[in-house]
Amino acid sequence: MERIHQPRDIHREIVEFIDSGRSFAVALVLEADGSTPAQAGGKAIIDESGKIWGTIGGGAVELETQRRAVEVCKTKSPVVFEFRMDGANPEVDGAICGGAMRILIDPTMEKHRDSFAQAAQALQRRSRGVLLTSVRQAQQTEVTVQWFSEEDLPTETGYPGIEALRSCLKRETPQLFVEKAQEDKKTREVLVEPIIPRPLLLIAGGGHVGQALARQASLAGFDIVVIDDRAEFTNPELFPEGVITRCGEIPKEVSTFPIAQDTFIVIVTHEHKYDADTLQACIHAPAAYIGMIGSKRKVALIRKNLMESGAATEEEFSRVFAPIGLDIAAVTVPEIAASIVAQLITVRRRGKNYSPPGDMVLR
Repeated sequence: MERIHQPRDIHREIVEFIDSGRSFAVALVLEADGSTPAQAGGKAIIDESGKIWGTIGGGAVELETQRRAVEVCKTKSPVVFEFRMDGANPEVDGAICGGAMRILIDPTMEKHRDSFAQAAQALQRRSRGVLLTSVRQAQQTEVTVQWFSEEDLPTETGYPGIEALRSCLKRETPQLFVEKAQEDKKTREVLVEPIIPRPLLLIAGGGHVGQALARQASLAGFDIVVIDDRAEFTNPELFPEGVITRCGEIPKEVSTFPIAQDTFIVIVTHEHKYDADTLQACIHAPAAYIGMIGSKRKVALIRKNLMESGAATEEEFSRVFAPIGLDIAAVTVPEIAASIVAQLITVRRRGKNYSPPGDMVLR
């Protein structure tokens, strides 16, 4: 089976490029207005030949950025340019979406190695923080990059201030702040970029649905752990690169797993009893999502048993997505996996504003 390669953390790749001594630049989208192929915070590494790692949206804007990056690697001076998507770029045709992007190309990344290394380490630890990229444009463009962990946000950060950092972290959205002087002239631009670990998907069951789910969820940006009690279904070769597999008693493994608020749990084991016991093992956990596969009759029976035994309250069961997945009339295993991933994305993006429809849980 061909293995899926998950995108690597761009910050770790930047550190590796710095340590290798290669000539390269980092392209960073400072601002995106209107219809654009990438949003603020989009990053890519471009070497002196124009080869690119990562993306800032592809198409004409990326080609132009690669062209400019080759020149920047020679001059060793950062530049900022604006790319319009209305066909108004004198040197580039084919950009007609209507939006505009401001892009920084910086070949001086070695100065900021510590900040990128700290961001990469934070993601590896599954902790949060912010990167501040400050750009001053005078006779030359000057760039500084700072890292602040969420736990150690300083009370005095300078422009744009601590509340701006907290707001971007809360919204999990990058934002460009522009400091202006007299006559409304820009003196400094600061991109506040939340660094948020990928959500973690815990799949209880490594059978056909679990495998298909892992493949599709890896493309949707989830870190993945698969648990099964059968060694043959925890073979890493069955799953995309980067997926962690554990072999053991499924309910016990789930009960001892460090479930956090960014953990998504999907229960697709090979036995009805395992499904019920696994749900009981995690129903009290602070997970972002708990979903269990099964027919309406099976779900109703498990609910009845949990209620009568006192293992869960009605309120706790009401937050379980069961039957699982969006109703897209899925029949095949890939379709079922697609319906589940679509639901995971909906919960991830809408958060507490989205909960199981009332008719999902049988009363």
